[in-house]
Amino acid sequence: MTRIISAGPDALSYPERGATARSPLPAGYHHLHHRTRIGHGRAAFETAGVAVTTFHAHRTSGMRVRADAGAVRPGSRAVVGIGLGPLRISARCEVVWTAYEPNRVGFAYGTLTGHPESGEESFVVDMEADGTVWFTVTAFSRPASWYTRLAGPVVPVLQRSYARLLGRQVRRLAAAA
Repeated sequence: MTRIISAGPDALSYPERGATARSPLPAGYHHLHHRTRIGHGRAAFETAGVAVTTFHAHRTSGMRVRADAGAVRPGSRAVVGIGLGPLRISARCEVVWTAYEPNRVGFAYGTLTGHPESGEESFVVDMEADGTVWFTVTAFSRPASWYTRLAGPVVPVLQRSYARLLGRQVRRLAAAA
């Protein structure tokens, strides 16, 4: 069952809390939907689900993540960082929904004030009836800082590249199971 909670009126930097759990995504944002075939079977599904919901997949893709220990839960917060030294960008996020179901595992986090973007991103592992395992990244975002506004169309390209990288990492981790 997907669980959506509300953490207070000023926590997130956008009003459409939980919108990655339903369709269509809100207007006025750049939309991202990227799906990667991960593998086949229960072991691949479970390994991929753990990698996603513990931020292990994010960390192995080069991101620095400071988050609560264990699996994500609604209301937990994380700081995701990319870059090196003084060029490191830190982005504060809050988990807005989770899914821990027999054939669907994942979560979405939303941007908090000070994040370079405004919006939400979900990371979901699904296993179809035939046993095929998929990893899907769905997001809506728009610039929230001077440097993401200045970067213009480069930011969506970087987001799509990162979704592809994350998919490859999840597939690699699941294959090692």
